[in-house]
Amino acid sequence: MSEKLKQLADKIRSCRVCEKKLPLGPRPVLQVDRRARILIAGQAPGARVHESGVPFDDLSGDRLRGWMGIDREIFYDPTKIAILPMGFCYPGKGKTGDLPPIPLCAETWRQAVLNQLKDIKLTLVIGQYAQNWHLEEAENTLTATVKAWENYGPDLMPLPHPSPRNNIWLKKNLWFEKQLVPTLKRKVAALLA
Repeated sequence: MSEKLKQLADKIRSCRVCEKKLPLGPRPVLQVDRRARILIAGQAPGARVHESGVPFDDLSGDRLRGWMGIDREIFYDPTKIAILPMGFCYPGKGKTGDLPPIPLCAETWRQAVLNQLKDIKLTLVIGQYAQNWHLEEAENTLTATVKAWENYGPDLMPLPHPSPRNNIWLKKNLWFEKQLVPTLKRKVAALLA
């Protein structure tokens, strides 16, 4: 990891800007290295990830690794895969699931980190908050955005959140696992070869 990126990651890990808004307190979670070729642009850590401090250390991560066709060893190798959520800390629980990422997090840190990740060849843009940030012309719904995945070029791939809460979405959108997931696996394999 470059010294500049290491210093930036250390600052993020010690960030307390949103402390009063976080029900479990701050525990920024990210994985970065300047050599990473794949970026996972996610939403925000869940409660389980907050406890472990390991990104996607839950059922969502299991599903995401399955979609990518990789194991935990490769997934957690920061020289291969960077994980940069829109919010680095668990935002708390809402009526229908976790609350959205606190926008101040991305406003404060995101572009500075992205500027250091110069070898990224594929960004997996997970969920509407990440899609609104990374995709200039996202469709008006997450489903429409993911369905139009080929329109975003070879280096951006919008995905639904891999949470078990999205099982109904996956059952309604069988095209996702039949069409998009095989392409995702091929792209990931080629970049990691």
